[in-house]
Amino acid sequence: MISVQQLIAQANSRITTIPVEQALGLLNDDATVFVDLRDSAEIARDGKIPGALHISRGMLEFALDPATPYHQPVLASGKRILLYCASGGRSALAADTARSMGASQVAHLAGGFKAWKAGGGPSLDGKMA
Repeated sequence: MISVQQLIAQANSRITTIPVEQALGLLNDDATVFVDLRDSAEIARDGKIPGALHISRGMLEFALDPATPYHQPVLASGKRILLYCASGGRSALAADTARSMGASQVAHLAGGFKAWKAGGGPSLDGKMA
């Protein structure tokens, strides 16, 4: 059996990782869409990056696929998709999956939302998310 940590390491070897310092500069970039993969309860408790689209990790594949009723057109718009979760594990796996589904401009946020907040990134209160 392969461990989650091994899966994440394999995913990280195939995907683009964006450090917080670089991601901060992309926050108001019209060519980038931030996607929060965390569960609603995590967002309610911890807040989220302003303007981020919420797609829970379990729905990402459906949101990417134009053939499903859950498709999110912004994900097929040619914009850079910057995925994040709490600490970077789920977003690494999700970025690898999105890449395998044909998303060419996909990356994930190094260290996730925890690193974003530690790096001084702005966040919205969870009650506003």
